[in-house]
Amino acid sequence: LANNNKGKIAASLDQVIEKKTDTVALMSHSPFETDTGLNKSMQIRDKGAFHVSQREAKTHQENLQHLCRICGGSFKTDPCKRSHPVHGPIDDEMQVLLRKKEKKATSWPDLLAKVLKIDVKGDIDTIHPTKFCHQCWTVVQKKLSNSPYEIFFPRRSPVEWQPHSSSCDVCGTSPRGVKRKKQVLNPQLSKKLRIVAGRARKIRQIRNLKQVNQKILMKKIASCKKIHLSTKILAVDYPLDFVKSISCQICEHILADPVETTCKHLFCRACILKCLKVMGSYCPACRYPCFPTDLVSPVKSFLSIMNSLPVICPVKDCQEEVCLGKYCHHLSRHKEIK
Repeated sequence: LANNNKGKIAASLDQVIEKKTDTVALMSHSPFETDTGLNKSMQIRDKGAFHVSQREAKTHQENLQHLCRICGGSFKTDPCKRSHPVHGPIDDEMQVLLRKKEKKATSWPDLLAKVLKIDVKGDIDTIHPTKFCHQCWTVVQKKLSNSPYEIFFPRRSPVEWQPHSSSCDVCGTSPRGVKRKKQVLNPQLSKKLRIVAGRARKIRQIRNLKQVNQKILMKKIASCKKIHLSTKILAVDYPLDFVKSISCQICEHILADPVETTCKHLFCRACILKCLKVMGSYCPACRYPCFPTDLVSPVKSFLSIMNSLPVICPVKDCQEEVCLGKYCHHLSRHKEIK
């Protein structure tokens, strides 16, 4: 009996061990199978996400091609759809202006860095647009010629471009351009201050109108447009104050046979004599008493500066650069040829 019991116990033990090994084997196989299934599904998802992100990046780059690198405006708003390459060479019109200003620049990156303080050399095509609009080109031109440019460029600073993301401004607002941040309005002035400012503005407008009318009248009296040279023929784009100092205060042309009044104002001899005869014996600039006998020639150093000024010959097919002192001799040669 004891032997029989021992044999039964051993058989049952063997069965239990076999069951355990089977379960262990099953357990060992199943995790690998589940892992491979998960990996496959993850790979499919990754591929799908990669294709989506690639498509989005492509559309983002296409949208960038319609936007300005500097102001972020859309080229579609411009009826002529004019644009300029950010990394291209400078056009001929801008080269002429640079020559006048005695400045040197061959490519747009150098000029944009000098004028607008924007570094475009490190731009990436997937983040930054590769062109800028004609309005920003006008801003560069105005800045070079020292003209007011705020009307053309209302932004305080250029657009900061960011890589493509889920909340991308470029992809959301590409037809209209990049959204501008709302400017904080100045606090309103009090009613009294506004009334005072309005009155002062009206008085100023009336005074300016009178001055303009007087200038127009004096120009009509002088009527020297065909005789005297315009300041536009100057070969170099001098500062405005310097141009004013070498031009007549009546006709606003380059001084011809300049004379100086007792109040130290300069005029062309012919212009001042005509004005004194018609308008009365006072200086047209400051209304100080002035007579034809008071007119004297300016100092020799000023006259030598005047004669050394470079001017471009206005005759067609000539465009030669000559000194103002030798201009009459140069013009006589044209007459001889004719």
